[in-house]
Amino acid sequence: MTERERWLNTMNYKPVDRCPIWDFGFWAETIPAWQEQGMPKDVSSDDFFGMDTQWRGLGGNLGLLPAFEEKILEDRGETQIILQSDGVVAQQKKTHKTIPHYIDWTLKDRASWEKEFRHRLDPGNPARIPADFADQCRANADNVRTWPLSVGAGSIFGKLRDWMGFENIALLAYDDPDLLQEMIRTMGDLSVGVLEKVLKIAKDNGVTFDFAGMWEDMCFNQGPIIGPKMVEKWMKPHYCRISQLLRSYGCNFIVLDCDGKIDELIPIWLEAGVNVMFPLEIGTWGADAVKYRRQFGKEMRIMGGFDKHILAKSKDAITKEVYRLAPLVEEGGFIPFCDHRVPADVSLENYLHYIKLAKQVWGKNLADLRPTGKPVKQSA
Repeated sequence: MTERERWLNTMNYKPVDRCPIWDFGFWAETIPAWQEQGMPKDVSSDDFFGMDTQWRGLGGNLGLLPAFEEKILEDRGETQIILQSDGVVAQQKKTHKTIPHYIDWTLKDRASWEKEFRHRLDPGNPARIPADFADQCRANADNVRTWPLSVGAGSIFGKLRDWMGFENIALLAYDDPDLLQEMIRTMGDLSVGVLEKVLKIAKDNGVTFDFAGMWEDMCFNQGPIIGPKMVEKWMKPHYCRISQLLRSYGCNFIVLDCDGKIDELIPIWLEAGVNVMFPLEIGTWGADAVKYRRQFGKEMRIMGGFDKHILAKSKDAITKEVYRLAPLVEEGGFIPFCDHRVPADVSLENYLHYIKLAKQVWGKNLADLRPTGKPVKQSA
């Protein structure tokens, strides 16, 4: 069974030989820490841990065009104040780049929206489609590739939240709902406009995408930033437009990346055709893949759902969770891996224990699994 067949069969609840072995990724500080613990420096994480081919994707540029010019606004010794390419001003430690502290936003109101952002979201900008996109497609055509391939489908709200800030966009829903709806509509038009071109070129060059990826970090530990009724009224129509377009080209799965407590939004997303939840962050609210399968049924597929904090605990705790999730793996519609990027407090020893056990239990120790690397001894 090829990796593509395995992924599609898993999501369609059809027989598979084993579970795909994937991960989410790692904090920028994690790999250097593991290299000090014996991970070779001359090998990629995918090769060292023996992952299946993962996260291969094509698509157009769905961001700000042109982007803002990145620049250092102030040097404070251990930290810098920087203007990011998305117009956000951040304070960032020079030695720690994973989680900066955001302190200001270019997008504040209608005036800044119209002056600085709306023109950067034109779906007709020819620069949105890579000049060599047809060549990329031919290299990944259905009759060539053996791995699952994704297409970027954008963001309806999550990027707006980034550009404006959590509190600011939450208040905008009440202070200027017409502006927020216009912004959401613009993002929907961007996704649909670019996808129409991308999907047509892909089809003409032999590519059927296996899934689409969307990014919508719009929840926190209590639930969504804006109310479900607003999401239903303002956002759902755009999800429907996107999912219907994708399905017309044979792409039946939309993997939506949203951290936080997503419970109230899951029914809306499922009704709109957004059917794979990722990374299913466990959090303090106690999300659980097994519970969600009982609650939402097989229409909701899941990728992720392994509590990253368990990886920093004992090997026994890791083992217990791998086996707890095994029945859901067997049921299908579920590809388990860490519920966010692996933080640096997870030891290399623990992660190696996790990945070896995942291959044994979820991967059934089959011969086509890629080997897991071994740490090298550190010089004194």
